[in-house]
Amino acid sequence: MVLGWGRRKNKKNNKGGKPNMEVVVPNQFRCPITLELMKDPVTLSTGITYDRESVERWFNEGNYTCPLTNQVVRNFDMIPNHSLRIMIQDWCVENRQNGVERIPTPRIPISPLDVSELLFRVKESAKGLDQYGCIGLVQKMEKWSNESERNKKCIVENGATSALALAFDAFANDSIEKNDIVLEVILSALNWMFPLQLEAQKSLGSKASLHCMIWFLKHQDVKGKEKAIIALKEILSFGDEKQVEALMEIEGVNELLIEFINKRISPIITKSSLRIIWYLVSSNSNFNEKMKFSFVELGLVSSILHILIDSEKSICEKALTILDSLLSCDFTRETAYENDLTIPLLVKKILRVSPLTTEYSVSSIWKMCKYGNKNYEEKALIEALQVGAFQKLLLVLQVGFNDETKDKATELLKLMNPYRAELEDCIDSDFKNLKRSY
Repeated sequence: MVLGWGRRKNKKNNKGGKPNMEVVVPNQFRCPITLELMKDPVTLSTGITYDRESVERWFNEGNYTCPLTNQVVRNFDMIPNHSLRIMIQDWCVENRQNGVERIPTPRIPISPLDVSELLFRVKESAKGLDQYGCIGLVQKMEKWSNESERNKKCIVENGATSALALAFDAFANDSIEKNDIVLEVILSALNWMFPLQLEAQKSLGSKASLHCMIWFLKHQDVKGKEKAIIALKEILSFGDEKQVEALMEIEGVNELLIEFINKRISPIITKSSLRIIWYLVSSNSNFNEKMKFSFVELGLVSSILHILIDSEKSICEKALTILDSLLSCDFTRETAYENDLTIPLLVKKILRVSPLTTEYSVSSIWKMCKYGNKNYEEKALIEALQVGAFQKLLLVLQVGFNDETKDKATELLKLMNPYRAELEDCIDSDFKNLKRSY
């Protein structure tokens, strides 16, 4: 084990029953930052030696000085101090009987040149559609990344996402079925490199790449589906309308996303599916209205209400975000009015889950009570009063919500007020006697 302080007691008594011994770690073997035994000593341009991990963390936190001397460091090169490392290893061996384990010889960190050379070969293998060559190179990159966080950072900062996205597009363009293994390997590597750079996003958002993602969602196991849907969510987060339209042209996408949120295969897939649906229904695409209608026809409103019954905070927030966006359309409101759970669940979420769920719940109720035909509006207002909306909206005005939410709450209170006389005995429903329409 690596010792953290200057002294350590040996827990084992020796045969003569002598008292436990203390192992003293020489000061020159300890990192000046953490005072722990150095595993990978490196020397800065100031001449001071530190443990690599500690001094890298120091610089990553935004410091530009040598921790011990406080001198400004103008050259951030870290020179391995091999002599000191060997001395530390020899000292560990000498004290092995006292419970000290020898520190392993550290791997040499990769350089930007190492990454550039490997990525050049990745691009060449992709051009030649050499899937086995590409797999080997990506696996080598993965091995580097597993060695240290520094290696991960070096890989990403030197263009790995762009190179891998180009390779993914090349193999997807050739044949998804034939190249499924290399495509999965590339996608797996890309998953820990997110967020994407713009150039990488364009390649990964090509028509061929999007078709491949959907193919993975249909044919891969749960882990494969998770990688694909995370990538798809990352692509759509850029708000590129052409990519949204390209995705919507793929047959069965809407049905697949609804299936994922209904079956809840895994939390990752559920949350990502909801986020993707939100990107689609809130886009400025020419297909926006058609897209919303399609989702509502497939039962999205009922699916969201089912989610609101018993889901955790982040899933509830995503579901309500979608519902609020959908309720801007007449046909969605009509569907929502027909479901007996809509108003009770929306009222239930006010001041219950998080500030965000309150804001979207108030907004959704406001849209249902303000727009649409009068019969539906009146029904919604009365139902909201019956399940305790008036009291909750009064509380919303007293808590620190944004002006828009407070304005909507105020307007709802005014709309509900004429109906209060008939409904003095308002209660907060537990939904046990409500009919579910799904």
